[in-house]
Amino acid sequence: MSEFWLISAPGEKTCQQTWDHMMVATTRTNNLSTNHKFNIPDLKVGTLDVLVGLSDELAKLDGFVESVLKKVAQYMADVLEDSRDKVQENLLANGVDLVTYITRFQWDMAKYPIKQSLKNISEIISKQVSQIDNDLKARASAYNNLKGNLQNLERKNAGSLLTRSLADIVKKEDFVIDSEYLITMLVVVPKTGYADWQKTYETLAEMVVPRSTNLLFEDQESGLFSVTLFRKALDDFRHKARENKFTMRDFQYNEEELKADKEEMTRLSTDKKKQFGPLVRWLKVNFSEAFIAWVHIKALRVFVESVLRYGLPVNFQAMLLQPTKKTMKKLREVLNELYKHLDSSAAGIIDSAMDIPGLNLSQQEYYPYVYYKIDCNLLDFKL
Repeated sequence: MSEFWLISAPGEKTCQQTWDHMMVATTRTNNLSTNHKFNIPDLKVGTLDVLVGLSDELAKLDGFVESVLKKVAQYMADVLEDSRDKVQENLLANGVDLVTYITRFQWDMAKYPIKQSLKNISEIISKQVSQIDNDLKARASAYNNLKGNLQNLERKNAGSLLTRSLADIVKKEDFVIDSEYLITMLVVVPKTGYADWQKTYETLAEMVVPRSTNLLFEDQESGLFSVTLFRKALDDFRHKARENKFTMRDFQYNEEELKADKEEMTRLSTDKKKQFGPLVRWLKVNFSEAFIAWVHIKALRVFVESVLRYGLPVNFQAMLLQPTKKTMKKLREVLNELYKHLDSSAAGIIDSAMDIPGLNLSQQEYYPYVYYKIDCNLLDFKL
């Protein structure tokens, strides 16, 4: 499972004791979760007013960064197209998988200097992730336009003979060109109507050139026939063809236009291949940056909330628990029992939340201990 519970409890005689008691309660007797210490450095506390305000700001920032992370992950899957089963191996943080990064979390002193105030650190993260969000919008827009134009051209070269581009099907020698009187037209005939076409095409108008029809191409449903006639008979021929369920394609052979279409297709395809590699690299790098920022926000939230709840001097142990789906309810009960002395008013909230199936308290979850969820599954679909 990719869900983690990031919790904190006040230090007892030592923070190690807090850790040991939690370990005994959750693993040694019950084996309810896999646990790791979560190391948060000595950050600058600031004033109580600042911490209260920062608590709300960090909650909003947490949601924003998570939304950007999901967008980057989802766009990575979109860009990889047929290889989207490889998306997970591209979603790394600092070169390792997300679970490894979280369970071995170390504060990045270079990116987020702890001599800075908590507010400054949160602003650094906010600017950094906002930049990623803006860059993603610009890059996605450019790549999607290119991809869309290419798909439109590809659609023109596929589909039925009634609508598809004929550039790859017809050749110059299939047409009478530059004649003042004659014109070659293209007609789509259902396969079931081939015999009727051969019998009737010469009589659909008065001035059709005898034996001038050729089958140029066929798909599963129909065939593309050429036929040559006098220009003045064109309207009459078109009308009679429609009556007989033969569909004329409005097509004039123009070598320059056909060449331009093929060149445009090649250009777009080449451009897409050129942009693919750099775009995937950018997504990998910036997913990693955003994920690292997100986990640092979780650390900030734990720090701020722990100081607000447990008071000064700073003395708490942050812990990362990885439950299984089957053990979640039991783990909640055990943690509640272990920490209920911290805040007895939280017990009722927990009990009612656990008993109502489908109740989502994601924004209002409140326990006697500090608690935040980290879910590493950032894709909207299952691979």
